[in-house]
Amino acid sequence: MRRIVIAFRAFFLALFNREIAERIDQALRARALAPAAEPEAKEAPKRVTKPAAPVRSEAISLLATLQREARFVDFLQEPLAGYSDAQVGAVARDVHRDSAAVVERLFALKPVLAQEEGSEIELPVGFDSGRYRLVGNVVGEPPFRGRLVHHGWEAGKCEVPAWSGSAEAARVVAPVEVELK
Repeated sequence: MRRIVIAFRAFFLALFNREIAERIDQALRARALAPAAEPEAKEAPKRVTKPAAPVRSEAISLLATLQREARFVDFLQEPLAGYSDAQVGAVARDVHRDSAAVVERLFALKPVLAQEEGSEIELPVGFDSGRYRLVGNVVGEPPFRGRLVHHGWEAGKCEVPAWSGSAEAARVVAPVEVELK
């Protein structure tokens, strides 16, 4: 069961974080090249005194936070065909403002580069491909000179809320709401 949890965590972390995806890829390649290990001697089974707490993906915790504080999922799941542009725009402003506040509080995003978009920059030999993505006419070897199209974003911190719910609720993004009379 633990391997399934690890596989899901690795999948979502790789999906949302290029650096982690590259590290997972390197680990998988290294494992494929390593000689087969001899089976280890079986240890006596360990006595488990307390069942492990249910695990919840940090991606679901983030989505749940965006829903709870900004109604993000409600906005995305609502069909917009029956609303005017003005109505959608009014709601979008609130969702945008509240989502931005959540992202700022949890991640403290900052630009990877301080230069202005449109300025000329040079990428030296050995530049970090996790921090820079080359687009356009990519030929030859570094150093590369080009125009900054997007300054990138990096997290100054990562404080996704801890979750302590039940296993049955591990994938619930927004609980059912019931108004009592």
